Parts: sequence; C-alpha cells; structure tokens
Amino acid sequence: MTVVPFSDARSCLTDIVNEVAYAGKRVILTRKGKKLAAIVSLEDLEALEKMKGEGRLKEVLQDALKKRTVRRKRTKKVRSPKTVEKLTSGFSA
Repeated sequence: MTVVPFSDARSCLTDIVNEVAYAGKRVILTRKGKKLAAIVSLEDLEALEKMKGEGRLKEVLQDALKKRTVRRKRTKKVRSPKTVEKLTSGFSA
C-alpha cells in the first residue's frame, strides 16, 4: 500500500485516483504522520460492503480480483503517471 500525506495528495488527486482505479493500488492518506483515510478502487469497496453483509471474505475477494483483471484486459494501456511513487519515495506504510 502506498502512503501519501494529505497535503501532498491535494495537488495530485487526479493521479492518485487514476493509480487506484486503473492500476488497482490502494493509497493511505496521512495527516501529521497518522493514518487518516484510505482510497480504494470501487471493486474493493463493493467487495468490503458485500463481505460486511454476508461474511464471505474469501469468495468476495476472489470476485473483486476477477473484476479487476477483466477491466485491465479491456484497457489497452494504463496511462498513469508515476506521481504517487515520486511523492511516497520517503514514506513507508
């Protein structure tokens, strides 16, 4: 998981959202060094909501992985800048 200070995330939110949506990354936002929130793909969120309601962790996570794989196959090329990696080079999860 990538960790990004909230103040840095503001300036490149579009890039972060693209990394999450198209590359399947998860990003944790921090404020003053403390974990504040996370940005996850819609598939991950839906899987968490489904898991919460039905208690089927393994099956739900496998479904989410399949959806993500299908979406990647439909996309010719993921054009996502390396902004997140540049921002997080000095941070750790």
